[in-house]
Amino acid sequence: MRSMKLTVIGGTGLIGSQVVQKLTAAGHQAVAAALSTGVDLITGKGLDHALEGAEVVANLANSPTFDEASLGFFRASMTNVLAAGQRAGVGHQVILSIVGVDQVPQLDYYRAKTLQEDLLRQGPTPYSIVRATQFFEFVNAVLSWTSDDTTVRLPSTRLQPIAAADVVDAVVDVATGAPLCGIRNVAGPDVFALDELGRITLAAQQDNRTVITDDKAGMFAAVTGDVLTAGPDAHLAPTHYQDWIQTVR
Repeated sequence: MRSMKLTVIGGTGLIGSQVVQKLTAAGHQAVAAALSTGVDLITGKGLDHALEGAEVVANLANSPTFDEASLGFFRASMTNVLAAGQRAGVGHQVILSIVGVDQVPQLDYYRAKTLQEDLLRQGPTPYSIVRATQFFEFVNAVLSWTSDDTTVRLPSTRLQPIAAADVVDAVVDVATGAPLCGIRNVAGPDVFALDELGRITLAAQQDNRTVITDDKAGMFAAVTGDVLTAGPDAHLAPTHYQDWIQTVR
């Protein structure tokens, strides 16, 4: 495989930093672009320099909030990245999105990510969208939203979570390949109800709090059915949550 130059937007974050490491280890030139490297996605400052000579942009930047402000973040950042990419002659724009994202308009953040996808599709450059399910690493944060000293309230929303490391593999695979001009869905191998996932997590962490099933609790209460689980076309990752949770205690 020939060596490529790729710019990784959000290249210092959970996924982005690992993507940079993996690309570099494979012999590619990977440039991390983030606020800490002088790139401001909202104003566009530093983008032209960061994209200089890049064949591919992997845009893994995330909004600082999950509320309505995320719409403005993704509108501005995607517009600026696409324009800078066109100026730099980038031939492939990749973003990381969420499985089922366009089926949950009641969530501000999901509407914002859908907007980002739409801007990419309408943009000037061949593209790929990697849609992943919720990350294993995100589960504790989800539990914290609706917990107190003795209980954690969780809906029975069905999820098919995936290890961040498996998401990294999917992003690297897509970014170093030909543009899909479409979507690749990636998910973990197992489906859980969120309340069940909470119980598995607390037990593994020897946390004695009780999970109470509450279909009005937290952000995922707005989601019904199987929209956040993988469809038949999804690529299933190898890492099982029950194995992973034992390694992070």
